[in-house]
Amino acid sequence: MTIAPNRHAEEHGQAAWSDARLLYALEEVVEKELNRHLKAAKDWMPHEYVPWSDGRDFDGVMGGVPWAPEQSKVSDIGRIALVVNLLTEDNLPSYHHEIATLFGRDGAWGTWVHRWTAEEGRHGIVMRDYLLTSRAVDPVELENFRMAHMSAGFESDNAHSALHSIAYVAFQELATRISHRNTGHHSGDPVCDRMLSRIATDENLHMVFYRNLLAAAFELAPDQTMCSVRDVVTGFRMPGHGMPGFERAAARMAIGGIYNLRIHHDDVLQPVLRYLKVLEIGGLGPAGLRAQEELGLFMGGLDDQARKFDERLAARDARRAARGR
Repeated sequence: MTIAPNRHAEEHGQAAWSDARLLYALEEVVEKELNRHLKAAKDWMPHEYVPWSDGRDFDGVMGGVPWAPEQSKVSDIGRIALVVNLLTEDNLPSYHHEIATLFGRDGAWGTWVHRWTAEEGRHGIVMRDYLLTSRAVDPVELENFRMAHMSAGFESDNAHSALHSIAYVAFQELATRISHRNTGHHSGDPVCDRMLSRIATDENLHMVFYRNLLAAAFELAPDQTMCSVRDVVTGFRMPGHGMPGFERAAARMAIGGIYNLRIHHDDVLQPVLRYLKVLEIGGLGPAGLRAQEELGLFMGGLDDQARKFDERLAARDARRAARGR
């Protein structure tokens, strides 16, 4: 089914595309992408990625051994990133509520929403089991952070618009994949690296689903979609931004090479924009052209900021190396 924009939409941009109308128009694309996803996705068992033989009782009612930092096999930056990544996954009930409310629970949209939630649920399960079994992080601190984070609630920056939400998750799923992948690489534990690589594979498939939806949205409502992409890219925040100590942890992860401006620019924003040829799309109205120009200027500015960050980091490393000689 193809729904063409009406004359008002053609003459005045894409203002006539309401959320309900756009979601209805994208239903067939969702069904196609859902079927593609189900063929590509491979079921896996969280318990197979956990080193259960390393487990032992903690102190408390079990009378076991209290946690201590030296028990952890992962690096310092690995512990920081693992906590951030798991706390982000912990907010799945809020994420499900947001997308189910926006996309609906019926038809292909509803099937996707529930399938996505089920797949994301595995990530939190396997990460928590790994962290506790391997004693990678302080379990008391982890639970206190979880309670504080979830008790504060979550509200998406893009809940006001289906197009903004589709644009956001196209980038955010890739950002999450990159964060998991880099955390595994920097963890110092091959078991952790293997687990996070498995999670990253799921996140990449989720990104492809939303990226392809975004491509279809550009065909239906190019001006409106361009404005949404501009808004999302220029105001992008990771979903875990509200967790306790996020700013400090994010700074440590930036310096540690888990996720920083250069990674955000080169490995998250650019691949999606390049694949969709966002900065090359023609036939836009005034609003779309303005959004496209502003997006290009922002990306250039972000690249400059990333270069300066790289230079500061290189200078910091050089000073440390000089002191070590």
